[in-house]
Amino acid sequence: MIARLMISLIDKLYIKPLEPIVSRDIFGYGLCGALNMVLDTLWYFIIYHFVIAESFIDIGVVVISPHIATLFIVFPITFFTGFWLNRHVAFRVTEYKTRGQLFRYAISVIGSIVINYICMKLFVEIFDFWPTPSKMLTTVISVVYSYLAARYFTFVKESGKGRDKI
Repeated sequence: MIARLMISLIDKLYIKPLEPIVSRDIFGYGLCGALNMVLDTLWYFIIYHFVIAESFIDIGVVVISPHIATLFIVFPITFFTGFWLNRHVAFRVTEYKTRGQLFRYAISVIGSIVINYICMKLFVEIFDFWPTPSKMLTTVISVVYSYLAARYFTFVKESGKGRDKI
């Protein structure tokens, strides 16, 4: 029900002038990603200020700063909302077992984390670029990777004649 409403909204927002610039699939993926980013920010704000209450967390072995503790709490939430949005809204591939797609999605997310780490190290420490533009370039690279991984690895439709890309 929610997925159908979201797909309908994406279809309404995807207007004729956008067609030559961006495909419907990429547009839907972008809106789902933007929604997940907004949810991530909202969860982060709420958990940081009201659950963690801006306090350090002592777990005995180590003390975790409030901003890092909040990251650890928020990541699984947005991981699963991102998976749901991609599975049911952006790519609409639900005829296969959730477990298999979730595993593939986890692999692609790990790939994104590795790409972010490597790119930031490379741009800032090797090429001596400023951190903020480096982060912006890294984000572009990571988003392209994430889209390609989702489309051609995580959420592919399989037919009797081999793989049929969405």
